[in-house]
Amino acid sequence: MSGSENEGVELWKERAAAELKGRSADDLVWQTPEGLPIKALYTAADLEALSDTDTLPGSPPFVRGPRATMYAGRPWTIRQYAGFSTAEETNAFFRDNLAAGQKGLSVAFDLATHRGYDSDHPRVVGDVGKAGVAIDSVADMKILFDGIPLDKMSVSMTMNGAVLPVLAGFIVAAEEQGVAAEKLSGTIQNDILKEFMVRNTYIYPPAPSMRIVADIIAYCAGNMPRFNPISISGYHMHEAGATAVQELAFTLANGFAYVEAALAQGQDINEFGRRLSFFFNSHIDFFEEVGKLRAARRIWARWMQDRYGATDQRAMMCRFHTQTAGVSLTANQPEINIARVALQALAGVLGGTQSLHTDSFDEALALPTEKAARIALRTQQIIAHETGAANVADPLGGSPYVEWMTDEMECQAEEIFTYLDDLGNGSMLEGVYAGIENGYFVGQIADSAYRFEREVNAGRRTIVGVNAFTEGNQDDNPHLMRIEDETETAQRQRLTNIKTRRNAQQVNEALQKVTDTAADPACNLMPSILDAVRVYATVEEISQAMEKEFGTYVEQAIV
Repeated sequence: MSGSENEGVELWKERAAAELKGRSADDLVWQTPEGLPIKALYTAADLEALSDTDTLPGSPPFVRGPRATMYAGRPWTIRQYAGFSTAEETNAFFRDNLAAGQKGLSVAFDLATHRGYDSDHPRVVGDVGKAGVAIDSVADMKILFDGIPLDKMSVSMTMNGAVLPVLAGFIVAAEEQGVAAEKLSGTIQNDILKEFMVRNTYIYPPAPSMRIVADIIAYCAGNMPRFNPISISGYHMHEAGATAVQELAFTLANGFAYVEAALAQGQDINEFGRRLSFFFNSHIDFFEEVGKLRAARRIWARWMQDRYGATDQRAMMCRFHTQTAGVSLTANQPEINIARVALQALAGVLGGTQSLHTDSFDEALALPTEKAARIALRTQQIIAHETGAANVADPLGGSPYVEWMTDEMECQAEEIFTYLDDLGNGSMLEGVYAGIENGYFVGQIADSAYRFEREVNAGRRTIVGVNAFTEGNQDDNPHLMRIEDETETAQRQRLTNIKTRRNAQQVNEALQKVTDTAADPACNLMPSILDAVRVYATVEEISQAMEKEFGTYVEQAIV
């Protein structure tokens, strides 16, 4: 810091003290949920010890964005997440949104499908079609995408436990449209490690689950070059209570684990590395979220190059989808969630996301109504076309506060990486396995969630409409989306009809081949799964065929 700059800061401190009536400017320091101390003023002096402040968008380590022009040349993909009731109803919703300006599809599946159960299983009574679309066989998948040209539409699917039959159903549905697998674009989440940490829609133990992940990566590399075989998700961690730093570190640690699993199969990092993608939460602390997303790109680029030997810049890019924070939405005064979502969406854009979903304001109460979903879509369109935020690549780059936040996020994440690396004796894969088994991830996230709730309940953290500014809470009476019980009845009937019409011998032979393939680690699972889907084997039947070999996973109690 030059002498004149130092003098200027000292003068500012004097003026601040006068305005604060004797208190020091140091008294204005506040802490983020991570415990990061945030000063009231950042200057050029805070940039002096930071790295990569002079890099440009489109250049390693990509802290300023993976593309040189970012949104100035091409806006982010508006990819609204939706799925409810039957495939017919979700298809109608998709087509309406596409007509309204949405550019990509993101499919939510119901709990039964996630857990590998068909809609007629006794364990899923009451859940069918309630929190996503019910998919039992390729017949449902064909209806879901009816009239939607899959060679022209990017499709994202949030699926992990039953990922193989769902991805295969998508591929076969495209085949029947006349669209070959190599023409398909989009993403399958396929992030099973996160399921063991926070979401629990796993089926098999970690080791065979990781084989499934690696097999999908290998299959897509060879057959679906435009399709991302994994979306490594931190979103659900933040929703479960993780801090921004924990979301950043745990997500990238899982990413490193997947890289090591693929390398262990002999895959080329410069090939599969190009198709890895990520999924982050955009929460309400605006600058913290921007810093998190910028730090993610820098960390990933450095690790892929320095630790794993990537030489292709495309394999070093951390490309990601972002969704606004569902957990931040309040049931009280739900209309004010529109403001929350707009700010979170802007943080995602200024953080450099490649695609974005904006939550609907009524989602704390129910599935979104048509009106609420339209407002969420329009929020993105306003940011893209009215604010000017898309006209400049990384407009916050060079800001002392933003650059400091980016660096601080990285530093704290690296401390977590060191712990996991030591836990795994030099392997991030083994470190993540160990962290799952000993309860590290679950414990860290639970502790963070508890601290946050205590702060809210004690009034130390203000949540508008919850613990402050509650006037009008009693007046809320919004119109809500309801999924009727008839949905479950209709879905079960369609499943019965499919089982009646199909060739039972073909199905049994195909399912036996799935089990045989599961028993041979040298065989990729995808071809046998595709064959089973083509003869109308169901999601549950295929899942159980693998379960015969893989077994199931039961979470261990941590005391």
